[in-house]
Amino acid sequence: MKIELPYHRHRISIEIPVGIQTEIVTAREHPSRVQSDLFRQALANPLNSVSVEEFMNSGQEFFFIINDATRPTPTAVVLESVYDIIRDKDIKFMIATGTHRSPTPEELQGIMGRFYLEFKDCILIHDARNEDELVKAGHSRTGHEIWINRHVHQARKLVVISSVEPHYFAGYTGGRKSFFPGIAGYHTIEQNHRFAMSQDSCSLKLRGNPVHEDMVDSLRCLGNKDIFSIQTVLDLKNNIFAVTAGHIHDSFMAAVRKAESIFSVKVRNRSDIVIAVVLPPKDINLYQAQNSLENAKLILKDGGILILVSPCREGIGPPAFFDLLSGFNTPQDVLKAVESGYKLGYHKAVKIAQTLARAEIWGVTELPESQLESIFIRSFHSLQEAVGQAVRSQGSRASLTVLMDSDRTVPVIGP
Repeated sequence: MKIELPYHRHRISIEIPVGIQTEIVTAREHPSRVQSDLFRQALANPLNSVSVEEFMNSGQEFFFIINDATRPTPTAVVLESVYDIIRDKDIKFMIATGTHRSPTPEELQGIMGRFYLEFKDCILIHDARNEDELVKAGHSRTGHEIWINRHVHQARKLVVISSVEPHYFAGYTGGRKSFFPGIAGYHTIEQNHRFAMSQDSCSLKLRGNPVHEDMVDSLRCLGNKDIFSIQTVLDLKNNIFAVTAGHIHDSFMAAVRKAESIFSVKVRNRSDIVIAVVLPPKDINLYQAQNSLENAKLILKDGGILILVSPCREGIGPPAFFDLLSGFNTPQDVLKAVESGYKLGYHKAVKIAQTLARAEIWGVTELPESQLESIFIRSFHSLQEAVGQAVRSQGSRASLTVLMDSDRTVPVIGP
């Protein structure tokens, strides 16, 4: 059986040996929808909120909080839908980077589209590590300090533009994540992300998820700010499937229901071999690509092999998780070490170590072999070679599943 898979801007072909039970799991496809109709309906029927026209007419100064290049959010398309309403307002944009690096000028153009030249002097980029740009806004119910970007803290009226899809420890992206971690201080983000080590912090789960609940609780510190939220849901081809608008939480939850109908996919059985295919922008580095391992492991048998397919074209990414993993002789030692203290990024090391405790992880990437193998991931230059080795290891009757767009597609075992 021949299968062709995407690999950044290229495609690679693999031959699956005869007799291997093979399944390709992908997000559901839906009929295309008229984009303008989706925006018109959402903005005309905001959830628990005034209309976007009334909101924008209630002041002159507005702060737009928008995603960086690690999300496929169609920010420029959203701006197009409201441009006639906002064009005469005093508008600033905040790129909600969280702890990610600043976007490049090319990435900013990709985010803003045709509006980049018009608004480029009005774009601010959040830096979670720049304490001069942070203000203490209060405390969470768990006791940690909440620091946020001072410009957002000073703003009275905020417009949030985001996209909602499964997230491997927050349940879903979007909504409250634009603020936490989007415009929060480094140590505030670190305190929130330590909850990611919980088994309840996983894809699709919100109720009882300590990361999500802490984010929602932290929003109390924004006080009486007026917020208008525009949330989008993209399909497998990154076409806009749904748009919700209005109250920050209500619009988010409505978008969650739409996202679940696309990205939560029933799978009957676990497999001996799971191939996790990572698509842009999540293939940028290992830090981002790791998210896909969490979805893929949901359908991996104990003792199985998980093959990560991602170029990781910018290397490892933030190094804390890599330094922790590479500093010990076994994954079990990593799990013990984290018990004594947490640093931002350690949750990724913990997630990887938890998977390695019951299965193998192999990688088809552009990273040096020595780097991968120092964190217990077996490196391959060819996916065909990796598949061949996996089949020999698991046997001629092994089952194999290809998880497409593995960052967003969440397999759920069920009938």
